[in-house]
Amino acid sequence: MGIISIENMEFYAYHGCFEEEQQIGTWFQVDVKMKVDTSKAEQSDNLKDTVNYQAVYHTIRNEMSQKSKLLEHVARRILNALLKNYPVLSAEVTVHKKNPPLGGKTGAVTVTLTC
Repeated sequence: MGIISIENMEFYAYHGCFEEEQQIGTWFQVDVKMKVDTSKAEQSDNLKDTVNYQAVYHTIRNEMSQKSKLLEHVARRILNALLKNYPVLSAEVTVHKKNPPLGGKTGAVTVTLTC
């Protein structure tokens, strides 16, 4: 068993409850950890025997391009897409919204979902 992580993926997207967030957008960071049976790839050294990181990135980019009001919704869509499209046994997705409009200086708000 192995854990495959892709960290610090950055996307400019339009998620948020305020109309301005849906129009102006902001930066988001996404981290994923996927539990995968890596035993075959460990022996074969063949990409078809594991999870293709580039394909995962494109899946996440696609989900990030679809507007949502809530980070929870974005994270759930990403988790569902990972489980549907890849041989992932379980996963953890963290979505960070940088510089959220909270009325003061804040680096990010973060939502983490696992399944």
